[in-house]
Amino acid sequence: MIKPLQILTPEQLAKTSSETIDHYQRSAHDFQEGTRDHDVSQNIEALLRHIEGNAPHDILDLGCGPGRDLLAFQELRHRPVGLDGCAAFVEMAIERTGCKVWHQDFLELNLPEQMFDGVFANASLFHVPTQELSRVLQDLYMSLKPGGVLFSSNPRGSDIERYNGERYGAFLEPETWRGFVLAAGFTELEHYYRPEGRPREQQPWLATVWRKPTD
Repeated sequence: MIKPLQILTPEQLAKTSSETIDHYQRSAHDFQEGTRDHDVSQNIEALLRHIEGNAPHDILDLGCGPGRDLLAFQELRHRPVGLDGCAAFVEMAIERTGCKVWHQDFLELNLPEQMFDGVFANASLFHVPTQELSRVLQDLYMSLKPGGVLFSSNPRGSDIERYNGERYGAFLEPETWRGFVLAAGFTELEHYYRPEGRPREQQPWLATVWRKPTD
């Protein structure tokens, strides 16, 4: 069992989620404009190349925000479903893509079992307190079909869990993150650092790709 970095009361735990979501709700349009041109094609390709079987694939975009990556999966002729805790993002993503988008808090996920070929968690899972991370990863594991693939990209850090402004986040060492995901039952497929082509000290993001075993 991987130990959490912080033990929070139920009230503190709920606050990490509500305050983070409230931040995104207030800044939804600024966030959309600020991230509109971010190129995450490397991450999308990393997920898709590991999914076995014939396309189109059923993909959950966890923390889909205003729908930028949801649209990218749609344009590649897959069957994406979005999920976000921010009501403004849910509305924006539906308007932008016409896709199904679920309004769910990461700490209260209600996912169908074995529905998805892939889960795309780009810059989202680091908002989950480590106290709840194992459970959330289990929820994602159960939502994947056997052999399904989880992609995650998180900001790196020295195992620090705290508020960064109004948003709560866990900034983990690669081995700490790896321990949580392995403990959830996944097998590692690959990892890399972003942005691409820079020295390691200028690559604050760790991208990892995982498979749910078939047996």
